[in-house]
Amino acid sequence: MTIDIAATRHATKYTHPEMLRRILWMICRILFRFSPRPFFAWRRLILRFFGARVGRKVNVYSSAVIYFPWNLKIGDWSSIGEEALIYNLGVVTVGCSVTISQRAHLCAGTHNYRKPDLPLVKHPIDVHDQAWICADAFIGPQVTIGEGAVVGARAVVVKDVQPWTVVAGNPARILHKRELE
Repeated sequence: MTIDIAATRHATKYTHPEMLRRILWMICRILFRFSPRPFFAWRRLILRFFGARVGRKVNVYSSAVIYFPWNLKIGDWSSIGEEALIYNLGVVTVGCSVTISQRAHLCAGTHNYRKPDLPLVKHPIDVHDQAWICADAFIGPQVTIGEGAVVGARAVVVKDVQPWTVVAGNPARILHKRELE
């Protein structure tokens, strides 16, 4: 079997309306990126304008990279930290009171490596209420992070994380149950 890179590059990955939205977002993302640090309401407004479903009191930092706002749902009181990367080819759903720390990477897209043309696959990611994705953690496609779970710094998560569980490492492994005092 031979990998067909030419077929991959010529494959239609996005519809024309999606391409137009991507171009408009690339242009307007400048307004997002260079907004002053405390302008969270302004960034919420821009994200909503581009189709994101953004709850109340959400803090998204200006250095966060959100590929497709129309594929983002984020609940009340959640935050996306500095330089976090939300690669949301598939829908990324973030619950209420969730913290996505600096440089975390949520990757809701991949390629089907079983096919020679490596077609694009857009899987969802779900992060449930009160979860914490720590600094530099990676969350892979089609992963669910349960309510109250903690994903440790630099962890690599490619399987679902159960509610109220603390995981860490590469690949992420359960350390213990999370208990609130």
